[in-house]
Amino acid sequence: MPARTEPVPRHEPERTCIVTRTAQPSAGLIRFVLSPDHQVVFDLKHKLPGRGVWVTARSDLVEEAVKRRLFARAFKAEVKVSGTLAADIEQVLRDDLRQSLAMANKAGAVVTGFGKVESAILEKPLAALIHAAEAAEDGRRKIANQLRKRLGEAISSVPVILDLSNDELGLALGRSHVIHAALVAGAGSDGFLNRWHRYRSYCGTDADQAGLETETGEPTNLKPQDIEAE
Repeated sequence: MPARTEPVPRHEPERTCIVTRTAQPSAGLIRFVLSPDHQVVFDLKHKLPGRGVWVTARSDLVEEAVKRRLFARAFKAEVKVSGTLAADIEQVLRDDLRQSLAMANKAGAVVTGFGKVESAILEKPLAALIHAAEAAEDGRRKIANQLRKRLGEAISSVPVILDLSNDELGLALGRSHVIHAALVAGAGSDGFLNRWHRYRSYCGTDADQAGLETETGEPTNLKPQDIEAE
């Protein structure tokens, strides 16, 4: 019987950021192309035709590319660049985040409502907690304490997401006044979390432990053992 061989890892091509001049896998960059009228257009899926130039997927670096007129230099042509290019990309990533939450909900991976979230913490494997940006600190703290009772120090493995508003959560989940939700681990949750990490990275915000609170309601990036040590 022939020996089994391990699959050869797929090589991901590297591209050079026109701002930092560093090379990295294309997954960490945003591709830009020129439209027929020489408008700089972002290509998040890396599929648009034409020659592309690349910028590390961070809002501040896109803004720098615009301010320093680096697109014209990279394309070696006169170009038109929107002054809101970085903000436009952020909005598309935010819309994509909301749509991916809708897909996770259709897959049965989202639980909403304060009481149901508390029950899910006790009964289901959680991938994340989701609170509306307007959620009161008291409600967030109570849910965090419930999670801490179940997981102890392992609470640091469950991200807390505060990026979407009440209206955005309602639009994604097809119901009004959504304040608290839980993302259940399994089919549907990975896609949302991947897009959340991409959105947070683009905004220049660390996704690890975003929104985790101490028992006093103060946001922190510390692990529970660090909180106790203080």
